Amino acid sequence: MNDNTRKYILLADDDEDDCMLFEDALKEVNASTKLATANDGVELMELLGKTVPPPPDVIFLDLNMPKKNGFECLAEIRNSQKYKNIPVVILSTTGEEEAINRLYEQGANYFVRKPGSFPRLKTAIQGILAIDWGKGGVKTFKENFNFQY
Repeated sequence: MNDNTRKYILLADDDEDDCMLFEDALKEVNASTKLATANDGVELMELLGKTVPPPPDVIFLDLNMPKKNGFECLAEIRNSQKYKNIPVVILSTTGEEEAINRLYEQGANYFVRKPGSFPRLKTAIQGILAIDWGKGGVKTFKENFNFQY
């Protein structure tokens, strides 16, 4: 996938400011990318149910959301024939090694700690969008799971 390819991204995050910042960064990285947002895990799963197929190119998933958290959503996605091959990137403020290990075991493709600045967020998004996920997703090696930007 190159930068000229139109991508479809799903972002699940209950923080409105984080969603707006993500959208602005995404527009600067790839203006032709379509972004859909969900404010909680229940809304994310409903959105997936309405839009798949075609599946999004990648789901950016926050962990701490109301109604259904990121761990619950990830488990539901990975246990679904319809969604299991969609790449899921965890975008969270947590730095807890236990949580990060659990996400890896549950089948997340990457973990990205929410960057503290707009330029770093752009770099992280650009790096994730540059990955050629192929069919069936990419299984990240444990040592590369914590995405560095």
